Amino acid sequence: MSDWRFCPLCGHALDEQIIDGLSRLGCRSGCGFIHWRNPVPVLAALVEYRERIVLARNRTWPAGSFGLITGYLERDESPEAGVIREVNEELSLVACAPRLIGVYPFARKQQVIIAYHVLGEGEIRLNEELAEFRLIPPSRLKAWDFGTGPAVRDWLAANAADST
Repeated sequence: MSDWRFCPLCGHALDEQIIDGLSRLGCRSGCGFIHWRNPVPVLAALVEYRERIVLARNRTWPAGSFGLITGYLERDESPEAGVIREVNEELSLVACAPRLIGVYPFARKQQVIIAYHVLGEGEIRLNEELAEFRLIPPSRLKAWDFGTGPAVRDWLAANAADST
């Protein structure tokens, strides 16, 4: 849920209120502030690099936990430009030919994930956010049930359909 406890406009405590039929955090001081709890757009890149898929582990994740390259969409940025930027920032690769895989709700993190397949070119150099990476043959890639996993599932299904 939300870590918001105080109104950013007047400093009073926020409390749960039903607004437009949904539970929201609102300020009762009269300033009118409402924290709508709308999802945040997150970009995900399924990076194909030298005929392998790049999975990375964020430094804050437990050992053995890997996922797609992700990051927040910036203001005034298209999703395609954002996914190219994220791949470059996190892996130092040039991302080419972004192709939308799909859009996925991730309610647990209050996010909506916009996932792309990209081709990565160059040499991988991890930024400070990432601890390690693995290169997985597409035939060994397996989807997981949360976060970016449904995008992996859909990409695998589309690739299986394309190869038949």
